[in-house]
Amino acid sequence: MSSAHHDQHESAIKTPKQLIAAVVAGFLVPIVCIVLLVQYVTNGQKTGAGSDGQSPEMIAARIKPVADDGFTFRDASTPKQLQSGEDVFKSTCAACHAAGVAGAPKVGDAGAWKARIAEGYDQLVSHAINGLRAMPPKGGNPDLDDVEIQRTVVYMANQSGAKFKEPEVKAPAAPAAGDAPAAPAPAK
Repeated sequence: MSSAHHDQHESAIKTPKQLIAAVVAGFLVPIVCIVLLVQYVTNGQKTGAGSDGQSPEMIAARIKPVADDGFTFRDASTPKQLQSGEDVFKSTCAACHAAGVAGAPKVGDAGAWKARIAEGYDQLVSHAINGLRAMPPKGGNPDLDDVEIQRTVVYMANQSGAKFKEPEVKAPAAPAAGDAPAAPAPAK
């Protein structure tokens, strides 16, 4: 047999010292890794005595309902506060009209809006309220009032070259006799 063939089958451990070192390393390396992992996991911020984790504010933050995050609750018995055209655009219409999604004309693109503006204000409002092609009625937000839609059409068209006038909001009906007068809702 050749010496090259013999070298392929030799072990890396040639002396008893190397054997002892390999056995000790085989036990110590996993133990050290486990100890380091335990230290890493248990060194996180702990809540308990001496920390602010038991303060009333921290406890309230941990037990508050998840559904409260990001929602603004309104009293259903109060009069509706009408949003401005810009606010409705940002919350509802910008998803498509800011990027031109599904053929929606981008706000500010006078070329894309020119033919639509030429159809007139009433036609644009009708399309916005009733929907047109890929656009759902009221932009997909059925809670919007027609006046809010009208304001939004004016806002979007005027940003794109039109000169439409902001719609007027009708005053609320007078309270019946014996009812307490309602405070007028401020327009945004």
